Amino acid sequence: MTRVDFYILPDDDEARRQAYLCRLVDKAYRLGHRVWVHVPDAGRAAALDERMWTFRQDSFLPHERLAEGDADPACAVILSEGTEPDAGREMLVNEHAEVPAFFSRFQRVAEVVNRDPESRRQGRERYAFYRDRGYELHHHEVDPDGR
Repeated sequence: MTRVDFYILPDDDEARRQAYLCRLVDKAYRLGHRVWVHVPDAGRAAALDERMWTFRQDSFLPHERLAEGDADPACAVILSEGTEPDAGREMLVNEHAEVPAFFSRFQRVAEVVNRDPESRRQGRERYAFYRDRGYELHHHEVDPDGR
């Protein structure tokens, strides 16, 4: 059964939320996992795409945007604006306000929520969705340093 992790950030800083999301994807990538990042629109995909190239000074996070054409299935990290995932991916990072219908194909789902009132409301709705269906839920309070 899919494990769902909620990462709760200590403030409402969107840049910090994106940076934490990149750290989370980077960690999964370095552990050898194939990650699917589900984004709601082209604007969010573009912002996250840029952030993944620059979030660390000493390296970048190799990834591809599916909306820019056919993504290489061998690429470990795919940013998708609503396309169904390919097979063999272990982790879904949900950037969308709603839970995607395909979430249960993954071993793990990560939801990153900050203290913005709308983000919290949507996060609570997604939490209830997973809980009501009996999924294994984990809650992580992220400290101000992003750990």
